[in-house]
Amino acid sequence: MAIGRKIRYGMVGGGPDAFIGSVHRAAAALDGEMELVAGAFSSKADKSKQQGEALCLNPNRVYTSYKEMAEKEAQLPEGERIDFVSVVTPNHVHFEIAKAFIEAGFHVVCDKPMTTTVQDAEELCRLVKKHDVVFGLTHNYTGYPLVKQARALVQDGTLGDIRKIVVEYPQGWLASRLEEEGVKQAAWRTDPKQAGVSSCIGDIGTHAENLAYYITGLEMDEICADLTTFVPGRQLEDDGNILIHYKNGARGILYASQVSLGEENNLRIRVYGSKASIDWHQENPNYLSVKFGGAPEKVYKRGNDYLAPVAAHNQRIPFGHPEAFIEAFANVYRNVGRTIAARLEGKQPGEFDTDFPTVQDGARGVHFIHKTVESGKSDQKWVKAGYNPPS
Repeated sequence: MAIGRKIRYGMVGGGPDAFIGSVHRAAAALDGEMELVAGAFSSKADKSKQQGEALCLNPNRVYTSYKEMAEKEAQLPEGERIDFVSVVTPNHVHFEIAKAFIEAGFHVVCDKPMTTTVQDAEELCRLVKKHDVVFGLTHNYTGYPLVKQARALVQDGTLGDIRKIVVEYPQGWLASRLEEEGVKQAAWRTDPKQAGVSSCIGDIGTHAENLAYYITGLEMDEICADLTTFVPGRQLEDDGNILIHYKNGARGILYASQVSLGEENNLRIRVYGSKASIDWHQENPNYLSVKFGGAPEKVYKRGNDYLAPVAAHNQRIPFGHPEAFIEAFANVYRNVGRTIAARLEGKQPGEFDTDFPTVQDGARGVHFIHKTVESGKSDQKWVKAGYNPPS
């Protein structure tokens, strides 16, 4: 960055009881290119003030609501106002917050899923285009260097024609009804008024969908979903199994679960081609296996000179020193921030700086969630799932 200052951002959500807000703040701060200067951290004014004090922010930049924040930040001189807002609230208010800041002329980084309805997702796509703002979505798993290496191997033909994708995201933390035990993260994720039409698929299945799309670029044609609520009394599904037909003829299996007892965050993807296959595990993210039919297995390791330039762009330290979750998150923020900085300078972003999930990826994810729920409720089961971006 060469704008002579740090990119300034504000945050909506991420108050004292939140988990993901502190992760976003740590990721944004990692490279020293951004600073948090404002926030509306809670719908409760006292909690927003408490979080602002904990972060040592100017009290005048700690707001009681996102509406007040958007309005007052827009009134500040260009040299003082925020450059973008980070939205880290429960799902049901993503749309109204993002809309308010886009219409006020601010760039946006939003947690996933982007919205709870397809209509709202498509409206955000139109608003981003109309107001010409940068919109980043924190599908942070795309930020891992070896995920980017996997994508490069698909793109350069190492795997040949893609035939099968197996992507899974099992967790076990919701195997009991934690939402009835005062666990805030469980409560809102299993509440249809806050989470939307889906819990498991909306929370983690959409990460699996996005990872498969990011690496392979393949569009879904139709899906067959089996959704189950195992925990008695829970309103939304806590387990999902999906068969996928891709438009190029490839086949896929996507499995997401919040009740796979003993699993922590075991996101894994395998892509099988006509020449080779790849295998990547999020819990061991610095290694990528490439397997061949008649040759020894090859393992790519993070930090080495033989990696693709896009992978090298997204790593910070030499090989042998692990990089993981926060760094992957930080890659999304850094690339968004450098794209915004280029805008401020009137220049084009760097070659790899625009490599982050966008509003279109967000809309694709919301479309996937709703098609999965539609299939899960259908007697016919197989439903068309192709995504057509809004004009």
